[in-house]
Amino acid sequence: MASPVGTLMRHWRRERRMSQLGLATEMGTTQRHVSFVESGRAQPSRELILRLSRALDVPLRERNQLLLAAGYAPHYRETGLDAPGLAQVHTALQRMLSHQEPYPAVVMDRHWDITDANDAATALFTRLLDGPPPAPANVIRLMFGPLRPHVANFDLTGEALIARVHREAVGGIPDPRTTTLLDEVLATAPPAWRTPDFARTASPVVPVHFVKDDLDVSYFSLVTTVGTPQDVTLQEIRVELFFPA
Repeated sequence: MASPVGTLMRHWRRERRMSQLGLATEMGTTQRHVSFVESGRAQPSRELILRLSRALDVPLRERNQLLLAAGYAPHYRETGLDAPGLAQVHTALQRMLSHQEPYPAVVMDRHWDITDANDAATALFTRLLDGPPPAPANVIRLMFGPLRPHVANFDLTGEALIARVHREAVGGIPDPRTTTLLDEVLATAPPAWRTPDFARTASPVVPVHFVKDDLDVSYFSLVTTVGTPQDVTLQEIRVELFFPA
């Protein structure tokens, strides 16, 4: 009978489209050893789980889940951005937000909640919403809720956003909050958007076009992440910088 950690490892190997032999070769071990771990016939060591996770490029949060499933303590911390240990990263994020002025920029967590924004983004949201957005502001809920009437090209941007959320909801280990978010937006979306065609070639850039009264602006965005993170929080934050389209 497969063990919990073996089931998770098999999931990630299949998610990465690797055979047992391919994974074994990547790790410098034998296919038999990988098979025994997945089937529950062998109990993996803590070090083996970390090696497997790195070979499969498993996200840090899910690496901790693998360790817990095998009876080990988590290896990667999840630290608040305001913690002293992340002061350098926090300073860098503030500098990025400031340097992006006069164009909008936001920092989001793994659930699309805005954790920080520059003055330009705050002013744009306030103008479009006739007041500051609710806290915590969720980008997806805003776009499919109060911002939707002010997005002139919602047919393009809405479908592109749903595809992004869908990938996050169905890829890897299902995340309940992301799945709930996807269900919410799909309830208000056209039927054709409910089954995204991931094989279709996407447009290089899908700008968002905001129109309200005398406001008429169009932006495309660049999303950046922290390189080589060793903390769950750092791996999951995203900085989205908007530029004139």
